[in-house]
Amino acid sequence: MNNNYSQNKFKELLDKLQQESWQLELLISGFAIFGLFTSLGPIENLWNRAVALESNTKFLYPIAFIACNLLIISLVVHVVLRGLWIGAIGLRYVSGEIDYDALKYKKRFTNHLKKKVGSFDKYIGVLENYCSILFAITFLSLFYLISFFIAVLIFVGATYLFVISGIFPEVLGTTILGFFGIVFIFLLFIVFLDFITQGYLKKKEWTSFLYFPIYKIFSVITMSFLYRPLVYNILDNKFSRRLTMVLTPVYILAFFLTTFTSIRSNYVVKQKYASTYYSNNNNYLNSLEEYQYIRVAALQSKIIKENYLQVFIPFKEKIEDLILEQNVDLKKTKDRRGFRTSFFLPKEKSSYKEKDSITSLYLKAFQNVYTLKIDGKKVTSDFSVTEINNQLGFETFISLNNVNEGKHTVNLNRFVTSEKSKKLENEHIIDIPFWYYKQ
Repeated sequence: MNNNYSQNKFKELLDKLQQESWQLELLISGFAIFGLFTSLGPIENLWNRAVALESNTKFLYPIAFIACNLLIISLVVHVVLRGLWIGAIGLRYVSGEIDYDALKYKKRFTNHLKKKVGSFDKYIGVLENYCSILFAITFLSLFYLISFFIAVLIFVGATYLFVISGIFPEVLGTTILGFFGIVFIFLLFIVFLDFITQGYLKKKEWTSFLYFPIYKIFSVITMSFLYRPLVYNILDNKFSRRLTMVLTPVYILAFFLTTFTSIRSNYVVKQKYASTYYSNNNNYLNSLEEYQYIRVAALQSKIIKENYLQVFIPFKEKIEDLILEQNVDLKKTKDRRGFRTSFFLPKEKSSYKEKDSITSLYLKAFQNVYTLKIDGKKVTSDFSVTEINNQLGFETFISLNNVNEGKHTVNLNRFVTSEKSKKLENEHIIDIPFWYYKQ
């Protein structure tokens, strides 16, 4: 079919589709709401996994989670309004226009209702406008969020290129990143200013002259050229502009309402981590749910029936930073952390003995940094590297032969360098309670 937009046949086709678009709107909204609701759980699980495994994708999932909630709110409102519109059309078929005289109200109320409520057809037309514009704005807001994400991704990429990758010297890379960050954030602010003022910078001669090159650059960076016709079609209509301004505080209010929580007690509260008087399921290996990962440390169970205690500490980059900071020999080795490709690099020729010797030195340094106690008494620990539920970490087993039955607490501490005194200080990390009963 020839889709020449200048031909009358194509315009007639668009007019016909425009009148029947409500069916497609409801169909798409229904499928989208169902798909978005079912995707919230997997996105949250992937987010927890990325945070636990310190993956660089951990910044992507919050944006995806916000986008899903934003679309759900908009589409649910759209479905409610479209349902109201369908109901109004059905009612019009039965009773036609509003007959204010048939109500037999006094003249004062009759005149007021005719002025404020008006024609029933007008009401149906206003609902139609709300539904159509809201449906378009819903997906436009998604594109806005994607554009924001691209801008954030560019800044993260610049951080990796200038600082983390090691291509530039540390001082030079930090300086370049600082200059780039200031310029980039300033230009983003200019684009955002034009966005919230609905194109004010394009209306003045001197501002349009200065803003035009920025507009061209960010049009490519944010890929806004894909959805810009939608934007200007909304902005050229007074009704749609007002609706856009109304939706912004609605989204903010909806986000604010999600922050409310019910506090049932002043003394018994759910805690993020375990403590002497609170046992969190995240700190016990047998209580971990699917897609749940250990945050700080974990024991094999809340109730111990064996004569040993299993302790697992997940690997974090901060752990390695502390070890390298406190161990001169390990600090001499080349830091290869970060993204690397083996395509152009030769394979490592180091033997297993060499790797084991480095790992042995690393584990000794780890045991000097981290200390384990049971009920405040230090215990000997011999850690090894392992992987539990795809989570890399350090594992040790402690004998309970000399421990009495009943409730006990594992205390995990580590040595860190104080920012004030520049000396090593013993920092408390977590207390994990457990109950020991012999078989």
